[in-house]
Amino acid sequence: MVWRTRNEGLFLRIGAFLAENRLDPDPEHYRLAYAILHDPSGEPAREAVRLTKDGVRLGREELEALVAKAISVADATMPHWQDGQADSMSDHQVQDLVAATQAQVDGVADIVRTMRRDNNGFGRDLAKSAAEIDSSPPSAFDRLSNITGGMIARVQEAERRLARATDETEQLRLKLSEAHAIARRDPLTGLPNRLALSEAFAAREDAVYCLALCDVDRFKRINDQHGHGVGDRVLSMIGHSLTEHCAGHLVTRYGGEEFAVLLKGLNVAEAARLLDRARASIAARRLRNRETDEPIGAVTFSVGVTTIRADETTEAATERADKLLYTAKAQGRDRVCAR
Repeated sequence: MVWRTRNEGLFLRIGAFLAENRLDPDPEHYRLAYAILHDPSGEPAREAVRLTKDGVRLGREELEALVAKAISVADATMPHWQDGQADSMSDHQVQDLVAATQAQVDGVADIVRTMRRDNNGFGRDLAKSAAEIDSSPPSAFDRLSNITGGMIARVQEAERRLARATDETEQLRLKLSEAHAIARRDPLTGLPNRLALSEAFAAREDAVYCLALCDVDRFKRINDQHGHGVGDRVLSMIGHSLTEHCAGHLVTRYGGEEFAVLLKGLNVAEAARLLDRARASIAARRLRNRETDEPIGAVTFSVGVTTIRADETTEAATERADKLLYTAKAQGRDRVCAR
């Protein structure tokens, strides 16, 4: 597993620190945890030890004060981007970050579940021992019974805290899973996006695959004459129509007015016929602007479709499909060009 690195222990301790102190997993609290756990001899760590001596738990005010001290330390030691570089992160970099965070949460959740299971067993053993002592004649064991009862109460409280931590961790896991799905979905059409296509391309099985690129013809004219709202609805209509005609295959919004289709189990001639039926169906529609009732006219698209070679990259197959697409454009649009 890629996440198993030498930093794994630190990441898990950071997660445990946040859960123990009931801190939200926001950047400042991560900085605080990192500064304290990365350098136990540093000023934030020493201050935390001073504030929590004799078993005292950090309060909200103490935590806020520590955050300010930790920020400068964490900024000097944690890996970070140069100014402006974060804005230019690629989709893959963002997803790597999400995947790393997901792995961290999974690790914390596993640890918490293990602790709950162990505590449950320990609590049952203590309860059984206390019951046996209570059933014995009064003796010096009375004191031991009281101590055991106190220990049971502490274990039960720990179990309640662990249950809350487990619930919070599971909620965070669900949110990360949701973010993972959203990152692979085009918000306009609801279709999978380019990142989802790349992942599906990389996960191909031992079968015949084709890749098609579909580009709406003269889409700028639609936007210029009828507005971007109408243009957005046209794109959604095309995306849904492609999905219906290419059921069982992956239809994605590749970007702008372009769609990509990953077709499994079809040779290039079969794929071309399938896409041509979708093209003809959309071209036969006569759309109107629902706000003005003005005719939009026929909406067509051009297609380039190619067979994916077993050992080639996404970029190589996409470049070949793109060339075929522009051949279709050059030949008059509203057609499929395949090879």
